[in-house]
Amino acid sequence: MVTLDVRPQLIDALSALRDRVAAVRLPLPLPGAPRARQTRTELLAQLDDYLLPRLRDPEAPLLAVVGGSTGAGKSTLVNSLVGRRVSEAGVLRPTTRTPVLVCHPEDHHWFAGMRVLPHLTRVWLPQQEDDEAAEGAGGHGAEEAEKNALRVETAATLPRGLALLDAPDIDSLVVDNRLLAAELICAADVWVMVTTASRYADAVPWHLLRTAKEYDATLVTVLDRVPHQVIDEVSRQYGALLRRAGLGDVPRFTIPELPESAGGGTGLLPTTAVAPLFAWLAHRVQDPAARQQAVVRTAAGVMDSLRVRMPELAGAVSAQYAAAVRLTGAVEEAYAAEGERVRRQLQQGAVLAGDARTRWRAFPRDSTARELLDSLVESLGALLQCAVAAADERLAAACEGEAAARVLGGPGLDGESPERVGMAVRRWRRVLEELAEEEVRQLERTPAPDPETVAALLAASLLGGRRARQAGQRLAERTGVRAAVRLRDRGGELVTAYIDRVLHTERDRRLAPLDALGVTPESQAELIAALSVVQKER
Repeated sequence: MVTLDVRPQLIDALSALRDRVAAVRLPLPLPGAPRARQTRTELLAQLDDYLLPRLRDPEAPLLAVVGGSTGAGKSTLVNSLVGRRVSEAGVLRPTTRTPVLVCHPEDHHWFAGMRVLPHLTRVWLPQQEDDEAAEGAGGHGAEEAEKNALRVETAATLPRGLALLDAPDIDSLVVDNRLLAAELICAADVWVMVTTASRYADAVPWHLLRTAKEYDATLVTVLDRVPHQVIDEVSRQYGALLRRAGLGDVPRFTIPELPESAGGGTGLLPTTAVAPLFAWLAHRVQDPAARQQAVVRTAAGVMDSLRVRMPELAGAVSAQYAAAVRLTGAVEEAYAAEGERVRRQLQQGAVLAGDARTRWRAFPRDSTARELLDSLVESLGALLQCAVAAADERLAAACEGEAAARVLGGPGLDGESPERVGMAVRRWRRVLEELAEEEVRQLERTPAPDPETVAALLAASLLGGRRARQAGQRLAERTGVRAAVRLRDRGGELVTAYIDRVLHTERDRRLAPLDALGVTPESQAELIAALSVVQKER
């Protein structure tokens, strides 16, 4: 008989794998990312809620999770298997809000702690004896139970070693209920899929069945509320669908439509209606070979599925990093291209245009040094603002059709770019003026030239290109050739530094949302390495 592999080395390898999966981040809105996030969620649920707890405690009770679509009669089925009302059933949908776990009193300690479903707070309600009190526990108590809670009940009618969990509807209108239902199913040793005569061909139950087949989980199906007059026909058609899906060997139980299943399902089904299913579940826990087969099959199925799902997850991580690299490259290329264009424009004298050119022509007779410097600074700021806008346009064109580009934001990321550019240009002006004042103080000329005039001529020579060749000559006449050369060299470095600073600042602000996501290549290698260790230990 095949036994469950519970070696510490395998458990440690799976724990390390679990940590690698938990560390995965898939923040970029890429095609396939939602599926990859769902895969990550399911992997964590199966590792945390089923596989690791099962390997650490192989003697723990079997957990049979009863799942299915809205109105399938899951709660009524659980109540009938237990022999009393422990889970809320009714006509209002969704009915099951807080999941209910029922076990034998002597198995209570297995589920009172956080061995399985550790993120769900345990809730216990006083034992109810009469029908009215039981209905209160199933209804009002469940409604008031806190969110993310698991209600634990005990019933001596269940055999030792078996626990039933009534999950929320897998197609609930409440998103949290759907997510919780999927997670609870991942914690199961045995999946009990419940559907009805009117809904057995719906997509939702078949999605669950195919998932169970994919994981090779221990599975049983219940066809509930089947009218007597069509019970043979519906059962035959349902069986044919199962065989066509490769699930022909799955145990199948049919429960006819009974008065107890109608009227909101507040009653218990006759014992005879659920006896075959009860006997099948009891056999799984009372016969060692059957129990071992159920546990080994589900655990092995989950581990086998890692060979496919982990590379898929690693591929999704790789796609995220590749997209981040593409976006980073597009941003850097756009701003680098604009930086080169600005430098070419400076050489061509683009700053010396409009009002700045008018002021230069009128200087010094009809325009002061301050007015010239003001106009040059304003023109340089406009040139840089245009460069930032053009870089954003280049980026938008380069990223057209790239879904992940949304994280970078649209043009004019925060609307404050002109203010930042203007502040940087004004700061450059102050440094340039300080440079001119320092050079003038060191001159041995009498009278010394006006520092403001020196600064204005230096700015014109640096920013005017071919249009301001005379600016360099006038500067040399006032300061001397050597001083003029020093000023132009240091001033040129300042121009380059401040242009780069402006463009790099805007580039980095554009990249900041992407950088904050922390998309790195390490996760892919770590996932594959952790999977390799698990496969080696198996």
